[in-house]
Parts: sequence; C-alpha cells; structure tokens
Amino acid sequence: MDITPLIPSGRQIVKGYGDGGFTISGIRWEGSVLVLPDRTQSWGVTELSQVTEESLSPILNLAERPRLLLLGCGQRMALVPAALRMALRQAGITLELMDTGGACRTYNVLVSEERSVAAALIAV
Repeated sequence: MDITPLIPSGRQIVKGYGDGGFTISGIRWEGSVLVLPDRTQSWGVTELSQVTEESLSPILNLAERPRLLLLGCGQRMALVPAALRMALRQAGITLELMDTGGACRTYNVLVSEERSVAAALIAV
C-alpha cells in the first residue's frame, strides 16, 4: 500500500535540508529561502535577528498572500518581536515559529492539503 501523500502538480516540495541549503522540487538552493506553493526564491537572511517586515516584503507584497507563514528559525525555535507578528497579522497572515526542520515537514504536509501556506526557511 502506497501511503505517500498526493502532491498537486507544480507544487514546491522540500525534499531535503542541511549543509547550508535546501533541495526543493529537485533543485538545490544554497542559503535561506522563501517557499510558496508555486515557486521558491533565495532569501538573504542568515539569522533570526534579520527577519523583519522588510526581509519578508516578498511575502507581504503578494497580491494573494498566504494565510499562514511558517518561519524556520534555524536549529531551534525562537521568538520574534511582537511588532513583526502584529504586522503580519494586520496583513492577514498568521505566523508560526519552529525549527527549520519542523517548518520544512509542516510546509510539505500543508501544501499537499492545498492550504494557503508559505515558508521562510533559515538555512542550517
């Protein structure tokens, strides 16, 4: 019996992470990335203190924003300033913080369920 979730065609799936980057839908990305269901892009953030409204502007400036943003904080989950969380909430985006590995796994599950999700992943 095959228990692999069916992934909608064209969706970005995180296949691996580590060694300073990610493998997403068959492509190796060095460094941190922003992952949306239909595309991935490099993200110039190397540590949690660099996560700001400005660094998240590619997500905030989308015409159709995701309802949920998973933030992979690196090796361990940590907190972000309340002002950042509030700015995202005002934009209609719920922020969930977790370690990068957890964010990768959670993103894959949610995108396979066709949920409105994006991931901001700090490389480990």
